Amino acid sequence: MRLQITPSVIPNLFTAMNMFCGFLSIITASNGNYNYAAWLIIIAAVFDALDGLVARLTKSSSELGVELDSLSDIVSFGCAPSFLLYVTYFYQFDNFGVILSSLPLIAGGFRLARFNVQLVGFEKSFFLGLPIPTAALTIASFVLAFYNNGYPKPYSDMIIPMVFIVSYLMISNIRYESFPRFSLEGIKEKPFHFVFLLIAMLLVVFTYTKGLFYTFVLLIVIGIFRHIYYLIKARTA
Repeated sequence: MRLQITPSVIPNLFTAMNMFCGFLSIITASNGNYNYAAWLIIIAAVFDALDGLVARLTKSSSELGVELDSLSDIVSFGCAPSFLLYVTYFYQFDNFGVILSSLPLIAGGFRLARFNVQLVGFEKSFFLGLPIPTAALTIASFVLAFYNNGYPKPYSDMIIPMVFIVSYLMISNIRYESFPRFSLEGIKEKPFHFVFLLIAMLLVVFTYTKGLFYTFVLLIVIGIFRHIYYLIKARTA
């Protein structure tokens, strides 16, 4: 009996690496290596982006891939950042801290479930609600930027509002546009997105991890203001 390797195996391997990085992030955080744990969430996001890219290149998108991707995301972008928040900050609030730190995980689970039942085809021009990787990357970059044997003031005061905001946005009806493909047609279709990427890269280069955090904050804020703008436009039309 000969083993048949299909093109879908390749993107699924990237998805598996995404899941593994999330699992490794949890282990690393439990050992007190919080910066490494945060970086592993970011690496998981890279694998998450690559599995979609490879699936399009090999034309091997499938329902199995979608479900596997969601299962990986709940580990890497739900469990891992929630656990990281707990061990770096919320542990001091006992049971209440467990509940608060679980909010990104629970909201992310609802976000992924809604995405799967509403998915038609495999190409997405926008996401309904903040994508769970963006929420996780916001949390991970916050840890990288501001954690140093604890969170100094005023950054420690930002954690609970940040958790409530990203958790709510994941289950909200606010639209977040997907990034276009890296091609000439993609640049012509959505030039603003590439300008945003350029600005984000400059922020990261000059301010390192703080720039990474502020980039995701800016991305979140742009989505909120766009939503408000279209609401006002619809009411005045």
